[in-house]
Amino acid sequence: METNQALNNDLICAIATPPGQGGVGIVRLSGQGAFEIATQLCGKPLISRTAVYTDFFDAEELLDNGLALWFPGPNSFTGEDVVELQGHGGPIIQHRILNALCHRGARLARPGEFSERAFMNGKLDLAQAEAVADLISSTSIAASKAALNTLKGAFSEMITAIALDIANMRVRVEAAIDFPEEDIEILQEARVAEDIAKTITSLEAILVQANQGRLINSGISVALIGAPNVGKSSLLNALAGEEAAIVTNVPGTTRDLLKVDLVIGGLPIRLVDTAGLRESNDEVEKIGIARAKAQASEADLTLYIAAADELAAQANTSELTRNLDLLQVSMDPTSDDGAKNVLVVINKSDLSAVADFPQGIANVRVSAKTGEGLDVLKKAIQESVGFGQENVPFAARQRHILIIQDTLVKVNAAAAALTENLGAEFIAEELYIAHQRLGEVTGTVTPDDLLGKIFAEFCIGK
Repeated sequence: METNQALNNDLICAIATPPGQGGVGIVRLSGQGAFEIATQLCGKPLISRTAVYTDFFDAEELLDNGLALWFPGPNSFTGEDVVELQGHGGPIIQHRILNALCHRGARLARPGEFSERAFMNGKLDLAQAEAVADLISSTSIAASKAALNTLKGAFSEMITAIALDIANMRVRVEAAIDFPEEDIEILQEARVAEDIAKTITSLEAILVQANQGRLINSGISVALIGAPNVGKSSLLNALAGEEAAIVTNVPGTTRDLLKVDLVIGGLPIRLVDTAGLRESNDEVEKIGIARAKAQASEADLTLYIAAADELAAQANTSELTRNLDLLQVSMDPTSDDGAKNVLVVINKSDLSAVADFPQGIANVRVSAKTGEGLDVLKKAIQESVGFGQENVPFAARQRHILIIQDTLVKVNAAAAALTENLGAEFIAEELYIAHQRLGEVTGTVTPDDLLGKIFAEFCIGK
């Protein structure tokens, strides 16, 4: 990664609109000298925060015409001088404008470099900068609302408030270090134990919300697993609302993974139909079955599909249990043993009722043919991954979850050190690590290699 000084001195440019043809194409320019170079290209002076209609020239050659907008720093997205040239949305035109800017000293921006500069110059914190990319890539209305809330600072405000509480506790704990014989009494008078308990409660609450935000932001993968002809493909079509999968009475029709993206109650979901589980001598089908098992282990949720008419016999319910054990998935959605969640879906409920289903196995009864039970299944899918509401307060990422979990571990360790009278030094050290770790959410404490990885995921012109 380049140094911050080089980052702030370079003049960068990029196309800020999607590739292809369109009514408008925007080329963005940011950095020292943006105003001067844009003025040369336009052949007329630009006016701060005013759209100026102009031609765009490269030397004496006319490239295009449109609008030029100049945003003087620091009151711009990046905190630097920014110029946007809005011309016609043709790739040839936009690339010619880019070439003209590069000939005058600009360079092409790296992915996410505009947002990176906004972060470096204090216009956005790291969570807000990530929300820019999440807002652009959101796949549902609920996800876009959550990302916008993060961009406006809802998530950062919560994190900053907790970080401030931890910092204040550190001050009081470290003040007791110089009095080792009286440190316990000093900490008791400072009500450190009560404040640590409040911080733990706050971290637990924000962890729940962050998990909700991650789900609505990135969605979940759901694998449809089961024996041949139990209606996996029919169920996928019913949930998707379209004929996405081929449905026949011939066992082994599905031989490879079929993926369908949809939104259920505001939660983005990727359904993956898989080959039927059975003994087979067909080499292609055997590969498909192996992929089915692998998909079950990788998915956030496995829907094990069974046919109601076949489960009437006790032998088939025993086979179901054996298959679940073979897949090494948890039969209890609330299990915390590290296994993947599984929800048994008893399909073809219009053909037969299943009595005496094995106790302790979460199940939903549906008919892909008639639609019976589909609403119950959709709700069960959401609840199985802890998704309880559409209006999530903010969007979050997996890295945020891990940071909050690590912070919670360290604050709990500080509480244990206080309870066991290990001394103010131990408590202060745990709180220091917790404070440093939590700072990685907003970027107050962030390694350079992490920044490079985060912004590399952005589109070029943002």
